[in-house]
Amino acid sequence: MAYCAWLSSETGAPYRLPSEAEWEYAARAGTRTAFWWGDEIDPTRANYDGNHTYRNGARGEYRERTMPVDDFQPNPFGLYQVHGNVWEWIQDSWHENYRGAPTDGSAWEESGYGGPRVLRGGSWNNVPRWLRSAARNRNLPQGGYNGWGFRLARTLTL
Repeated sequence: MAYCAWLSSETGAPYRLPSEAEWEYAARAGTRTAFWWGDEIDPTRANYDGNHTYRNGARGEYRERTMPVDDFQPNPFGLYQVHGNVWEWIQDSWHENYRGAPTDGSAWEESGYGGPRVLRGGSWNNVPRWLRSAARNRNLPQGGYNGWGFRLARTLTL
């Protein structure tokens, strides 16, 4: 959040973390499959623990670290590594389900930042089921871990 505030101040443009709805829409890139390219995954498509499979996907390399963002093909919206590499922090507070969630795509937040926040996308050390477009995770925003990162959004005015 501090980086979003700093970047917004430096550029004069409003930067923020995406909402959970925005993240999933962008990750899916118009698809309804487990991953933007289909329902199977192998380590040539994303960075994860390639010792494990999902559906009929093949086993493969386990890199055991993050990789440069452009090491894998971007999705049809031009976004790189929406599946794997690092879990991405989302603006939303954690909720067990979507009952009561906003229907306009905005973030669903509790007051303050003390509770768990949503993470999406899976990371380099996860099994492939955690990389699915619909997979969700949570953690407290304090501290750090080399499997967590973020992607920024910017609201454009037309």
